[in-house]
Amino acid sequence: MLDTLTSGSAPINDDSGMFELAPVSLWLEDFSGVRALFDAWRAASVTDLRAHFAEDPRRIAECAHRIRVIKVNRQTLTQFEAADFDMLTSNLASVFRDDMRPHFREQLIELWDNKLFQQREVLNYSLDGNEVHVHLQFSVLPGHEQDWDLVLVALTDITARKKAEAYLEFLGKHDVLTKLRNRSFYVDELNRLERKGPWPVTIIMADLNGLKRVNDQLGHAAGDALLRRAGEVLAKAMESPFHAARIGGDEFAILMPDTDERGGAAMIDAIRQLVEMNNQFYPGSPLSFSMGAATCQRGDRLEAGVQRADLLMYEEKRAHYGAQPGADAAAK
Repeated sequence: MLDTLTSGSAPINDDSGMFELAPVSLWLEDFSGVRALFDAWRAASVTDLRAHFAEDPRRIAECAHRIRVIKVNRQTLTQFEAADFDMLTSNLASVFRDDMRPHFREQLIELWDNKLFQQREVLNYSLDGNEVHVHLQFSVLPGHEQDWDLVLVALTDITARKKAEAYLEFLGKHDVLTKLRNRSFYVDELNRLERKGPWPVTIIMADLNGLKRVNDQLGHAAGDALLRRAGEVLAKAMESPFHAARIGGDEFAILMPDTDERGGAAMIDAIRQLVEMNNQFYPGSPLSFSMGAATCQRGDRLEAGVQRADLLMYEEKRAHYGAQPGADAAAK
Protein backbone atom coordinates (compact mmCIF):
# COMPACT_ATOMS: atom_id res chain seq x y z
CA MET A 1 0.00 0.00 0.00
CA LEU A 2 0.96 3.60 -0.55
CA ASP A 3 1.50 5.23 2.84
CA THR A 4 3.41 8.47 2.30
CA LEU A 5 4.89 10.07 -0.81
CA THR A 6 7.34 12.94 -0.73
CA SER A 7 8.72 14.76 -3.74
CA GLY A 8 10.31 18.02 -2.76
CA SER A 9 7.27 19.37 -0.89
CA ALA A 10 4.72 18.43 1.74
CA PRO A 11 4.06 14.69 2.02
CA ILE A 12 0.92 13.15 0.57
CA ASN A 13 -0.77 10.53 2.73
CA ASP A 14 -2.83 7.63 1.39
CA ASP A 15 -3.73 5.74 4.52
CA SER A 16 -6.95 4.48 2.94
CA GLY A 17 -5.07 2.64 0.20
CA MET A 18 -7.19 4.30 -2.52
CA PHE A 19 -4.17 4.71 -4.82
CA GLU A 20 -3.01 1.14 -4.48
CA LEU A 21 -6.44 -0.43 -4.88
CA ALA A 22 -7.84 1.86 -7.57
CA PRO A 23 -9.42 -0.12 -10.47
CA VAL A 24 -7.54 1.93 -13.08
CA SER A 25 -3.81 2.17 -13.76
CA LEU A 26 -2.30 5.01 -11.71
CA TRP A 27 1.22 6.41 -12.02
CA LEU A 28 2.89 8.99 -9.81
CA GLU A 29 5.67 10.67 -11.75
CA ASP A 30 8.21 13.45 -11.37
CA PHE A 31 8.36 15.84 -14.35
CA SER A 32 10.70 18.34 -12.68
CA GLY A 33 13.50 17.33 -15.05
CA VAL A 34 11.28 18.20 -18.01
CA ARG A 35 10.44 21.55 -16.40
CA ALA A 36 14.14 22.31 -15.92
CA LEU A 37 14.84 21.40 -19.55
CA PHE A 38 12.02 23.65 -20.73
CA ASP A 39 13.39 26.50 -18.63
CA ALA A 40 16.83 26.02 -20.20
CA TRP A 41 15.32 26.08 -23.70
CA ARG A 42 13.35 29.23 -22.94
CA ALA A 43 16.54 30.84 -21.65
CA ALA A 44 18.13 29.93 -24.97
CA SER A 45 15.33 31.87 -26.74
CA VAL A 46 13.24 28.87 -27.84
CA THR A 47 9.66 30.07 -28.34
CA ASP A 48 8.11 27.39 -30.58
CA LEU A 49 8.51 23.93 -29.07
CA ARG A 50 6.91 22.18 -32.06
CA ALA A 51 9.49 23.71 -34.38
CA HIS A 52 12.23 22.91 -31.84
CA PHE A 53 11.22 19.23 -31.90
CA ALA A 54 10.93 19.22 -35.70
CA GLU A 55 14.48 20.55 -35.94
CA ASP A 56 15.79 17.67 -33.82
CA PRO A 57 13.34 14.89 -32.84
CA ARG A 58 15.90 13.50 -30.39
CA ARG A 59 14.85 16.29 -28.05
CA ILE A 60 11.58 14.41 -27.44
CA ALA A 61 13.55 11.39 -26.22
CA GLU A 62 15.62 13.73 -24.05
CA CYS A 63 12.40 14.84 -22.36
CA ALA A 64 11.34 11.23 -21.82
CA HIS A 65 14.63 10.44 -20.10
CA ARG A 66 14.00 13.32 -17.67
CA ILE A 67 10.77 11.75 -16.32
CA ARG A 68 11.01 9.70 -13.12
CA VAL A 69 8.35 7.17 -12.21
CA ILE A 70 7.80 7.32 -8.44
CA LYS A 71 5.16 4.67 -7.93
CA VAL A 72 2.46 2.69 -9.73
CA ASN A 73 -0.51 0.78 -8.32
CA ARG A 74 -1.43 -2.89 -8.57
CA GLN A 75 -3.72 -2.40 -11.56
CA THR A 76 -0.80 -0.95 -13.51
CA LEU A 77 1.27 -4.09 -13.02
CA THR A 78 -1.69 -6.25 -14.01
CA GLN A 79 -2.62 -4.12 -17.02
CA PHE A 80 0.89 -4.15 -18.44
CA GLU A 81 1.76 -7.77 -17.52
CA ALA A 82 4.62 -6.77 -15.21
CA ALA A 83 5.66 -8.87 -12.23
CA ASP A 84 6.80 -5.88 -10.19
CA PHE A 85 7.70 -2.19 -10.29
CA ASP A 86 11.32 -2.78 -11.34
CA MET A 87 10.29 -5.05 -14.22
CA LEU A 88 7.87 -2.39 -15.48
CA THR A 89 10.16 0.63 -15.17
CA SER A 90 13.13 -1.14 -16.72
CA ASN A 91 11.01 -1.90 -19.80
CA LEU A 92 9.17 1.39 -20.35
CA ALA A 93 10.51 1.60 -23.91
CA SER A 94 8.44 -1.51 -24.67
CA VAL A 95 5.29 0.01 -23.14
CA PHE A 96 5.43 3.49 -24.64
CA ARG A 97 6.42 3.01 -28.27
CA ASP A 98 5.24 3.35 -31.86
CA ASP A 99 1.92 5.25 -31.88
CA MET A 100 2.62 6.70 -28.41
CA ARG A 101 5.43 8.90 -29.69
CA PRO A 102 3.35 11.57 -31.47
CA HIS A 103 0.97 11.64 -28.47
CA PHE A 104 3.90 12.22 -26.13
CA ARG A 105 5.12 15.05 -28.35
CA GLU A 106 1.68 16.71 -28.13
CA GLN A 107 1.64 16.19 -24.37
CA LEU A 108 4.96 18.00 -24.07
CA ILE A 109 3.79 20.85 -26.29
CA GLU A 110 0.71 21.31 -24.11
CA LEU A 111 2.90 21.31 -21.00
CA TRP A 112 5.08 23.98 -22.64
CA ASP A 113 1.90 26.04 -22.91
CA ASN A 114 1.23 25.40 -19.20
CA LYS A 115 -1.72 23.05 -19.74
CA LEU A 116 -1.33 21.09 -16.54
CA PHE A 117 -4.38 18.86 -17.02
CA GLN A 118 -4.61 16.83 -20.21
CA GLN A 119 -6.50 13.85 -21.55
CA ARG A 120 -6.31 11.84 -24.75
CA GLU A 121 -6.70 8.30 -26.08
CA VAL A 122 -3.40 6.55 -26.78
CA LEU A 123 -2.00 3.14 -27.62
CA ASN A 124 0.43 1.43 -25.25
CA TYR A 125 1.74 -2.13 -25.12
CA SER A 126 1.90 -4.70 -22.36
CA LEU A 127 5.26 -6.35 -21.73
CA ASP A 128 4.08 -9.46 -23.57
CA GLY A 129 3.52 -7.33 -26.69
CA ASN A 130 -0.27 -6.98 -26.65
CA GLU A 131 -1.89 -3.68 -27.56
CA VAL A 132 -3.38 -1.76 -24.62
CA HIS A 133 -5.62 1.11 -25.68
CA VAL A 134 -6.00 3.61 -22.84
CA HIS A 135 -7.74 6.86 -22.01
CA LEU A 136 -4.90 8.92 -20.52
CA GLN A 137 -5.53 11.62 -17.93
CA PHE A 138 -2.50 13.68 -16.91
CA SER A 139 -2.57 16.14 -14.01
CA VAL A 140 0.11 18.12 -12.22
CA LEU A 141 -1.04 17.87 -8.60
CA PRO A 142 -2.00 21.02 -6.64
CA GLY A 143 0.96 22.64 -4.94
CA HIS A 144 3.38 21.32 -7.56
CA GLU A 145 2.51 23.66 -10.43
CA GLN A 146 5.90 25.42 -10.36
CA ASP A 147 8.21 22.42 -10.47
CA TRP A 148 5.95 19.65 -11.87
CA ASP A 149 7.60 17.33 -9.38
CA LEU A 150 4.41 15.38 -8.63
CA VAL A 151 2.18 14.32 -11.50
CA LEU A 152 -0.70 11.84 -11.43
CA VAL A 153 -1.32 9.85 -14.61
CA ALA A 154 -4.43 7.67 -14.88
CA LEU A 155 -4.64 5.11 -17.70
CA THR A 156 -8.11 3.61 -18.12
CA ASP A 157 -8.06 0.46 -20.26
CA ILE A 158 -10.41 0.96 -23.23
CA THR A 159 -9.07 -1.94 -25.31
CA ALA A 160 -12.42 -3.78 -25.36
CA ARG A 161 -14.21 -0.65 -26.56
CA LYS A 162 -11.60 -0.03 -29.25
CA LYS A 163 -11.89 -3.62 -30.48
CA ALA A 164 -15.67 -3.26 -30.65
CA GLU A 165 -15.33 0.01 -32.58
CA ALA A 166 -12.82 -1.57 -34.96
CA TYR A 167 -15.13 -4.52 -35.55
CA LEU A 168 -18.07 -2.23 -36.26
CA GLU A 169 -15.89 -0.28 -38.68
CA PHE A 170 -14.84 -3.58 -40.28
CA LEU A 171 -18.49 -4.58 -40.68
CA GLY A 172 -19.24 -1.25 -42.30
CA LYS A 173 -16.75 -1.89 -45.11
CA HIS A 174 -16.41 -5.69 -45.26
CA ASP A 175 -18.51 -8.69 -46.18
CA VAL A 176 -18.73 -10.91 -43.10
CA LEU A 177 -18.85 -14.21 -45.00
CA THR A 178 -15.94 -13.75 -47.43
CA LYS A 179 -13.96 -11.14 -45.41
CA LEU A 180 -13.61 -9.14 -48.64
CA ARG A 181 -14.70 -5.53 -48.98
CA ASN A 182 -18.45 -5.03 -49.33
CA ARG A 183 -20.64 -3.16 -51.81
CA SER A 184 -20.60 0.02 -49.72
CA PHE A 185 -16.81 0.17 -49.90
CA TYR A 186 -16.88 -0.68 -53.61
CA VAL A 187 -19.23 2.21 -54.43
CA ASP A 188 -17.19 4.69 -52.36
CA GLU A 189 -13.88 3.52 -53.84
CA LEU A 190 -15.27 3.62 -57.38
CA ASN A 191 -16.34 7.24 -56.85
CA ARG A 192 -12.99 8.14 -55.25
CA LEU A 193 -11.02 6.61 -58.13
CA GLU A 194 -13.15 8.47 -60.67
CA ARG A 195 -12.31 11.75 -58.93
CA LYS A 196 -8.64 11.17 -58.14
CA GLY A 197 -7.28 8.16 -60.03
CA PRO A 198 -4.45 7.24 -60.38
CA TRP A 199 -5.05 6.32 -64.00
CA PRO A 200 -5.48 4.05 -65.83
CA VAL A 201 -7.98 2.11 -63.70
CA THR A 202 -8.71 -1.52 -64.54
CA ILE A 203 -11.93 -3.12 -63.33
CA ILE A 204 -12.48 -6.87 -63.18
CA MET A 205 -15.98 -8.22 -62.70
CA ALA A 206 -16.13 -11.83 -61.51
CA ASP A 207 -19.05 -14.17 -60.99
CA LEU A 208 -18.89 -17.44 -59.05
CA ASN A 209 -19.99 -20.28 -61.28
CA GLY A 210 -22.39 -22.91 -60.01
CA LEU A 211 -23.41 -21.34 -56.70
CA LYS A 212 -27.14 -21.82 -57.31
CA ARG A 213 -26.61 -25.48 -58.15
CA VAL A 214 -24.58 -26.02 -54.97
CA ASN A 215 -27.22 -24.26 -52.85
CA ASP A 216 -30.06 -26.25 -54.43
CA GLN A 217 -28.37 -29.65 -54.32
CA LEU A 218 -26.15 -29.48 -51.25
CA GLY A 219 -27.68 -26.71 -49.16
CA HIS A 220 -26.75 -23.16 -48.28
CA ALA A 221 -24.03 -24.24 -45.85
CA ALA A 222 -22.16 -25.77 -48.81
CA GLY A 223 -22.82 -22.62 -50.83
CA ASP A 224 -21.44 -20.47 -48.02
CA ALA A 225 -18.33 -22.66 -47.89
CA LEU A 226 -17.82 -22.10 -51.61
CA LEU A 227 -18.19 -18.33 -51.12
CA ARG A 228 -15.63 -18.39 -48.31
CA ARG A 229 -13.22 -20.19 -50.63
CA ALA A 230 -13.85 -17.53 -53.27
CA GLY A 231 -12.97 -14.90 -50.67
CA GLU A 232 -9.75 -16.72 -49.77
CA VAL A 233 -8.65 -16.82 -53.41
CA LEU A 234 -9.45 -13.20 -54.20
CA ALA A 235 -7.89 -11.94 -50.97
CA LYS A 236 -4.72 -13.92 -51.73
CA ALA A 237 -4.51 -12.32 -55.18
CA MET A 238 -4.79 -8.76 -53.89
CA GLU A 239 -1.85 -6.47 -53.23
CA SER A 240 -2.14 -2.83 -52.22
CA PRO A 241 -3.62 -0.67 -53.70
CA PHE A 242 -5.91 -3.27 -55.30
CA HIS A 243 -9.22 -4.22 -53.65
CA ALA A 244 -11.64 -7.09 -54.15
CA ALA A 245 -15.26 -6.67 -53.06
CA ARG A 246 -18.29 -8.91 -52.87
CA ILE A 247 -20.99 -6.73 -54.45
CA GLY A 248 -23.81 -9.30 -54.68
CA GLY A 249 -24.69 -12.87 -53.82
CA ASP A 250 -22.16 -14.46 -56.18
CA GLU A 251 -20.78 -11.29 -57.77
CA PHE A 252 -17.37 -9.78 -57.11
CA ALA A 253 -15.49 -6.73 -58.35
CA ILE A 254 -11.76 -5.99 -58.36
CA LEU A 255 -10.57 -2.38 -58.57
CA MET A 256 -7.01 -1.87 -59.81
CA PRO A 257 -5.80 1.75 -59.88
CA ASP A 258 -2.72 2.67 -61.91
CA THR A 259 -3.09 -0.56 -63.91
CA ASP A 260 -3.42 -1.10 -67.66
CA GLU A 261 -4.91 -3.95 -69.71
CA ARG A 262 -1.83 -6.13 -69.24
CA GLY A 263 -2.08 -5.76 -65.49
CA GLY A 264 -5.73 -6.77 -65.61
CA ALA A 265 -4.94 -9.84 -67.73
CA ALA A 266 -2.13 -10.79 -65.32
CA MET A 267 -4.53 -10.53 -62.37
CA ILE A 268 -7.07 -12.81 -64.08
CA ASP A 269 -4.30 -15.35 -64.76
CA ALA A 270 -3.17 -15.17 -61.14
CA ILE A 271 -6.72 -15.76 -59.90
CA ARG A 272 -7.14 -18.77 -62.18
CA GLN A 273 -3.91 -20.28 -60.86
CA LEU A 274 -5.04 -19.74 -57.27
CA VAL A 275 -8.41 -21.32 -58.10
CA GLU A 276 -6.63 -24.38 -59.47
CA MET A 277 -4.58 -24.68 -56.28
CA ASN A 278 -7.68 -24.15 -54.14
CA ASN A 279 -9.53 -26.95 -55.93
CA GLN A 280 -6.63 -29.33 -55.29
CA PHE A 281 -6.77 -28.54 -51.59
CA TYR A 282 -10.56 -28.67 -51.07
CA PRO A 283 -12.62 -31.75 -52.01
CA GLY A 284 -16.19 -31.47 -53.19
CA SER A 285 -17.67 -28.71 -55.34
CA PRO A 286 -15.03 -27.11 -57.59
CA LEU A 287 -14.44 -23.36 -57.39
CA SER A 288 -14.80 -21.51 -60.69
CA PHE A 289 -15.08 -17.87 -61.75
CA SER A 290 -16.28 -16.22 -64.94
CA MET A 291 -14.38 -12.94 -65.33
CA GLY A 292 -14.22 -9.91 -67.56
CA ALA A 293 -11.89 -6.89 -67.45
CA ALA A 294 -12.07 -3.33 -68.74
CA THR A 295 -9.54 -0.50 -68.50
CA CYS A 296 -10.51 3.15 -68.14
CA GLN A 297 -8.36 6.16 -68.98
CA ARG A 298 -8.51 9.62 -67.42
CA GLY A 299 -11.81 11.22 -68.33
CA ASP A 300 -13.65 7.92 -68.77
CA ARG A 301 -16.66 7.08 -66.64
CA LEU A 302 -15.78 4.13 -64.44
CA GLU A 303 -19.39 2.95 -64.46
CA ALA A 304 -19.07 2.50 -68.23
CA GLY A 305 -15.97 0.38 -67.56
CA VAL A 306 -17.95 -1.70 -65.08
CA GLN A 307 -20.59 -2.34 -67.75
CA ARG A 308 -17.95 -3.37 -70.32
CA ALA A 309 -16.33 -5.74 -67.83
CA ASP A 310 -19.76 -7.13 -66.95
CA LEU A 311 -20.54 -7.88 -70.59
CA LEU A 312 -17.23 -9.71 -71.03
CA MET A 313 -17.84 -11.65 -67.83
CA TYR A 314 -21.29 -12.79 -69.03
CA GLU A 315 -19.83 -13.82 -72.39
CA GLU A 316 -17.39 -16.05 -70.51
CA LYS A 317 -20.19 -17.36 -68.31
CA ARG A 318 -22.28 -18.34 -71.33
CA ALA A 319 -19.24 -20.10 -72.78
CA HIS A 320 -18.65 -21.88 -69.48
CA TYR A 321 -22.17 -23.26 -69.29
CA GLY A 322 -22.34 -23.89 -73.02
CA ALA A 323 -19.43 -26.27 -72.63
CA GLN A 324 -21.44 -28.35 -70.15
CA PRO A 325 -24.06 -30.57 -71.81
CA GLY A 326 -27.53 -29.95 -70.44
CA ALA A 327 -26.40 -27.06 -68.25
CA ASP A 328 -28.53 -23.95 -67.91
CA ALA A 329 -26.46 -20.76 -68.10
CA ALA A 330 -29.18 -18.81 -66.36
CA ALA A 331 -28.95 -21.12 -63.36
CA LYS A 332 -25.37 -20.03 -62.59
